[in-house]
Amino acid sequence: QVQFVESGGGLVQPGGSLRLSCAASGRTFSENVMGWFRQAPGKEREFVGAIGWGAKYEYYPDAVKGRFTISRDNAKSTLFLQMDSLKPEDTGVYYCAADRDPRRTYTIWDYARQGTYYYWGQGTQVTVSS
Repeated sequence: QVQFVESGGGLVQPGGSLRLSCAASGRTFSENVMGWFRQAPGKEREFVGAIGWGAKYEYYPDAVKGRFTISRDNAKSTLFLQMDSLKPEDTGVYYCAADRDPRRTYTIWDYARQGTYYYWGQGTQVTVSS
């Protein structure tokens, strides 16, 4: 059974940093696209970043570009999200996700679509507040 478990969330002051982890189990995802999404209270889930299966490409929306960095350790089946210079608007539940089939390629717009991803974690809360 595939399972994603996110960790590393918490309360941080504006300007601070957090590093989220997503541990995958049940199958290997070394050749899958993986991504992060977030959902703030009362808002729709939004794309935060994605990394290609060869880890050669990373994609970020303008809202987090230059502040967030996604990476992966295939040997440990773990996805990471380093978040720096955090802002109150970064508050939300953060979810990791992966597509279903290995070695798929997508348009740049597809990386940001929730429908591209098949497996999802349960989320970890990030709160940015003074």
